[in-house]
Amino acid sequence: MTTTPEVTVADARERIDALDDRIIGLIQERMAVSSVVQQTRIASGGRRVHLAREMEILGRYREALGKPGTSLAMTLLELCRGRI
Repeated sequence: MTTTPEVTVADARERIDALDDRIIGLIQERMAVSSVVQQTRIASGGRRVHLAREMEILGRYREALGKPGTSLAMTLLELCRGRI
């Protein structure tokens, strides 16, 4: 059975939408976990932001995704800890 380009595109877009839903859910989960870390750190007298840890995260994303990975990681960090 041969599918048309329209069907292929529609199927692919449906899959992209499903992936986006999962990604959004994971980001929301990451935000919640980050909040716990920040609150715990502050409650124990520490700082809200741990810059060395953020540099590790930036490096991981850059290594996996190239230069755009750094921008993505910065956006995630901003979502999870707010602007610094």
